[in-house]
Parts: sequence; C-alpha cells; structure tokens
Amino acid sequence: MILARLRDPYFSHRHRRKLHVLRVALALCVTYAVTELFAIQHSGWALVSTVMVMGNLPHIGGVLDKGRQRLLGTLLGAAWGLLLIAAAPLPWSGLVPLGTLLAIALGTWMTFGKRYGYGGLMFAISLLLVVGDGNQDLGVALWRSFDVLLGTLIGIAVTVAVLPHKATDMLRFMLADNLDRMARLYHAHTSATSAPDLDTRELLKACSGLLVKQRGMVDAIHREGRLRRGELDDIISLQRRMLSTIELLLETHWNTRAGHDRIDAMGGLRDQQHILAREIGTLAFQVRTGHAIEVRVAPFDLQRHAGLAADAQAEDGRALFSPSGYLWLNRELARLTGELIERLSDLERLPSQRLRRRASRNGLLDRPAGERPAHQQGQPDDGQQA
Repeated sequence: MILARLRDPYFSHRHRRKLHVLRVALALCVTYAVTELFAIQHSGWALVSTVMVMGNLPHIGGVLDKGRQRLLGTLLGAAWGLLLIAAAPLPWSGLVPLGTLLAIALGTWMTFGKRYGYGGLMFAISLLLVVGDGNQDLGVALWRSFDVLLGTLIGIAVTVAVLPHKATDMLRFMLADNLDRMARLYHAHTSATSAPDLDTRELLKACSGLLVKQRGMVDAIHREGRLRRGELDDIISLQRRMLSTIELLLETHWNTRAGHDRIDAMGGLRDQQHILAREIGTLAFQVRTGHAIEVRVAPFDLQRHAGLAADAQAEDGRALFSPSGYLWLNRELARLTGELIERLSDLERLPSQRLRRRASRNGLLDRPAGERPAHQQGQPDDGQQA
C-alpha cells in the first residue's frame, strides 16, 4: 500500500522536490559505497559526476538526456585526451597543449548549440581531467575517465529505478494548470460577478512562466519516447496563442459608451462565452486525469450578431469597428481551443491509465467534469501546481 502510494504520479509531482533530494542523496550513498568497496582511485570525480548529471532535473527524461550528453562528451573527451597522452613522447612537445586547446575551442563552440551544449561542455571538462596538469599520467587519466562514467551511470540508474518522475507527466500537469488559469481569466472577463480578488496580472504571469518551462522540457519529454518534438511545439504554440488572445480580451477598453452598449445588446453572446470557458476547464480536467480528450467546442456563431456589429456607430455618426474586433477575438479563442483539442485527441499516447486509476484517490473524480461550474473548472488543484 505504501509502495503504491509512493508510485502515484500525483504524489510524485506534488512532492517532486523532496523526492528529488532523496534520490540525489541515495545516488551519492550508492556511489560512495561502490568506490569504497572496490577501492576505486580518484573517487571524488565519481561523486561529482553523480551530482552533476542529476542536478536540478527531477524527471527521467531530463536525466536521460543530460546523462546521454554527459556520457558522450565524457567518452569523446577522455578518448581525445588519452590519444594526446599517447602521442606525448613524440619529438614535438607542443602537441599536447595545442591539441587540448583546439579541442576545448571546439567544445566551447558546441556549448552555444541548443541540442548538445551540455555534451560540448562535458567534452572540454573530461579532456582537462584526463590531460591534467601536463604530467600525462596514463593511469590517472584512465581512473578519472572511469570515475566520471561510473558516477553518471549510477545517477541515471537511481533516477529511473527509485520513485521515478516522468517529464511527460510534468508537461501534462503544467498544460492542465495553464488551461485552468486561462478558463478562469476568460470566465472573469465575461462574467459581471467575477471574483474581486482575481489577480489577472499574476495569472497571466504564471501562464507565461509555465510556457517557458514547457519549452525547456521538450528534449526531456522527447527522450521518454511518448511525444515527438513537433507535437510538443504545436501544443506549446497553441497555448501561447490562446493566452495572447485572452490577454487582448482582458485589455479591451471602450472609448465610447456606444460600443459597450452594442456588445451588451448581442443576445446569447455571454452564454456562448461561458460555455467556452467551461469547455476549456473541462479540457484541463481531462488532461490532468488522463482521460481521452472528448470535449468538443461549440461553434461560436457570429452571424447572429453581424447586424449589430456592422452597423455600430458612435454618437457623432462615425463607424465603430471595436464590436467587430471584439467578436473576432472571441471566435479566434474558440478556434484555437478547438485546434488544441484536435491536436491532443490525435495523440494516442496522451491518455493514461495510471492517472485514471489514481485520480479518484486524489479527489479529482468526485464530480463529473460536465457538472463542474465554470468558476470551479478554472481553479487549478493545489496539489497540481507546477
């Protein structure tokens, strides 16, 4: 029962910091025990490598991606260093420093890349560890290379085996949180009785922050093998466009009373807006609980309001374009929501039996999604904050 609780994805996400600290401490203990048991020389480098590969990445995908780059960089850097040491007895004494400098320049160049920047850094570090202070001791070089590989492998193994936390789950919860916040923002905009304590600026800032985090996790999620980079780019891009549209709606101001009166006179518009807010909240609920994406966005009918929007005039007889623009923003939000729903429903590996089984135990299935009020659908669960 306790083991099942510890493997609960909601529990892992809620307590990811504490669990990550536990994994790092355990990995260091394992690394220290192995180095002491087998009397491995220069064991400090193994401990350093364990910490560096786990770092601030609490999820499997991040450690796998970072560990892969570290292994590749370490192997290439150590191999080049050993090759330089083997060539040291040659008559030209400047071969080792010159070869080291050129290789470090190449590794530094690679650090500016998005995909293998960390691998380039580890290549340079491993090369310096092997070459050392210029004494060219082959035995020391081999031990240092082995220590780095050992620490890296132990860090990867502990991350995968001990209370693992998946980057894909982290993306799912961040996506659900963002949709929840956007539903709250949109519902507050369209409701005359919106909560007075709703801080729209903080919600917009939180949504933007989660989008940045999602963008930084693309490689880690791709490494776990459930979603491809192109699919992730589409999901993040649609969230960004939805958030920008809602921000424009929130910043809508009327220079004249006539434009505001025209919007109020559009019968059924507020009902359509409230329905869309509920649909966004329901989408967040289905994403968070691992259900298949079954919500459908009702068509946002603007034709019924075309007359009021097209004939809008100010008191001085000037044409008013603001009502038409306001209607277009609402339709654009509905279109983007429908496109996001379509993209998510096409992801065969997005629904999760693990999350569905555990959702009820975390109080997420107490009420069906369709029965949740719009203002409640937009409220993210405290335990799911990213």
